[in-house]
Amino acid sequence: MSDLVTAPLPVPARPAVDAALRAAAAAARASGVRIRELAELDDLQRLCALVDDIWHPQLGNPPVTAEFLRALAHSGNYVAGAFAGDEMVGACVGFFASPAARAMHSHIAGASARLLGRHVGFALKLHQRAWALDRGVTMIAWTFDPLVSRNAYFNLAKLAAVPAEYLPDFYGAMDDEINTGDDSDRLLVHWPLADETVARACAGISAAVDAAALRAGGAVTALDMGPGGQPVPGPAGSGPGDSGTGTLLVRVPLDIEAERREHAAAARGWRRAVRDVLGGLMADGGRVTGFDRSGWYVVQRGPVTRRAAEGPTRKATS
Repeated sequence: MSDLVTAPLPVPARPAVDAALRAAAAAARASGVRIRELAELDDLQRLCALVDDIWHPQLGNPPVTAEFLRALAHSGNYVAGAFAGDEMVGACVGFFASPAARAMHSHIAGASARLLGRHVGFALKLHQRAWALDRGVTMIAWTFDPLVSRNAYFNLAKLAAVPAEYLPDFYGAMDDEINTGDDSDRLLVHWPLADETVARACAGISAAVDAAALRAGGAVTALDMGPGGQPVPGPAGSGPGDSGTGTLLVRVPLDIEAERREHAAAARGWRRAVRDVLGGLMADGGRVTGFDRSGWYVVQRGPVTRRAAEGPTRKATS
């Protein structure tokens, strides 16, 4: 279990809460949406319909139900929607987690593909962060598929969340259009809401890393892509179980969803390779310190400070 969960969580200071509320309002304005909490059944039914439209689950097996959301909202948990005019275009749902009333788990978040490029997902997460800080919550955790490059960049660079654990086949078999036919490996991340790096990311200064520069500086490739698009493990000494310190790079495809549709066997090969290499490195104590949008996880063996691992920051562009 990560120190981010086991260590005492500080009470957020009021200036940090106010800054988070301003950042959330600015992100919503930039996206052209209004974000509000949802509690009424008609809104919750619209949220369920939006989630179904994003994930395309099999009939009779929805990711969330209005009854479940009603219970969450009524008991004080986070259920919110983003609206462009009267249309609900994004949703985010989370519930309180251990330690009680100081941490949350973000269960589901998504935005309509019709607003691609409007950064609605970013606005939703900033709204969730501000909502949580305003209630004394200082940590939000969630999971994402480590093979989905755009989500890795969003979570680790744009939001500055910190990977904590690799979870093989966490949800078991999933039958929605996005995940069907693949194991549900997930990367658990923690989002320390009052952290300085997170605050900068929410102001638009991404926690960026540059894989090419790291490679030029001596980083070792632990997993790469071959000429045919297949995963290729790195040289001896770069994998799980090997001793030593330093920076390692782990490659993932830029569009694993297209790979699943067009080359299912190759996609399964990537799942096994990333589980073995990235999951193995993390199990051995390696810390994921960033993600380059060209498809590279950065893993540090040995002592590392968060700021040193990130390198220079830059203004986020997407």
